[in-house]
Amino acid sequence: MPGKDFVSRITPQETASLTDAAVGDLAQRLARRLLGAPSHPAPDDPAQALALLRVLDQLKQAAERLQREAAVAAARAGAGYPQIGAACGMTRQGARRRWPGLFHHSTEKPTERPTMTTPARPFDVLLVEDDIADAMLIEEALSERGARNLVQVTDGVAALEHLRAPGTPRPDLIVLDLNMPRMNGRDLLKVLKNDDDLQTIPVVVLTTSTAPDDVTGAYSSHANAYVTKPVNLEEFERAVQSIDSFYLDTATRPRL
Repeated sequence: MPGKDFVSRITPQETASLTDAAVGDLAQRLARRLLGAPSHPAPDDPAQALALLRVLDQLKQAAERLQREAAVAAARAGAGYPQIGAACGMTRQGARRRWPGLFHHSTEKPTERPTMTTPARPFDVLLVEDDIADAMLIEEALSERGARNLVQVTDGVAALEHLRAPGTPRPDLIVLDLNMPRMNGRDLLKVLKNDDDLQTIPVVVLTTSTAPDDVTGAYSSHANAYVTKPVNLEEFERAVQSIDSFYLDTATRPRL
C-alpha cells in the first residue's frame, strides 16, 4: 500500500517535528480562543503565554488518556505488551509499568481476545499459588496468549472450596504450586486425582522445587506435567506460555 510505504519512510525525527508543529498550532489557536484574544496578540502579553501553558497541559493529559484507550484497543485486538511497547518506543516492561492491568482477568468479561483461534468461550484457569509476585507474572504471561478467566487461590483448601462451590465453572487447566500453607500442592494433587468429578482436569505442577522426590511424587499422584520455575523472567514467561499453548491450544480436552 502506498500509504504504508510512505509512513515507513518517515523517520522518528520527522514525525516529532510534524507533531510538534501540529500540536503547537492547535495549542496557540485554543489559547487564543480561551482568552478571546486577537489572531496576533502582543508578544509580551503574559496572559497569552500562561493560557498556552494551560492548554498544553490539558493536551498532554488528553494525549495520555487517548494513548491508554489506544493501548486497551490494541490489547483487545490481540496485541501483547511487546507490540504495544514497540509502538511507543519502549520495552515490554516499560509498557507494563505505564499501562498496568491491560490484560486483567477475573470472573468478569475478559478484556483481551486470543491471538490465535477464537474459542467458543474464554478458557478458565485455576492458579493455586501463594506467592503474589509469581501469581502476577503467571497472569501476565497467560494474558498474552489469549482470553483467560483466571482465578487465583493461595492454598489447597481454598482450591477445593472453589472447585466444589455450586455453579463454579470447571477449569480447563489447573496450575499448581507445591509449597503452600494449610493444604500444600502435594496433598491437593492426591485429592484431585482421586475425585471422580475433578480427576480429568489437567494439572500442571509449576514450582521452584527440583527435588527428585517431589518430581517422582507428583507423577505418582498423576500430575499431567511437572515444570520447574525458571529464575530468569523471560524464561519464566516462556515456560508458562508453553504450558498454556500445549494444554489449551494443542491437547484435546475431554468433553463434559
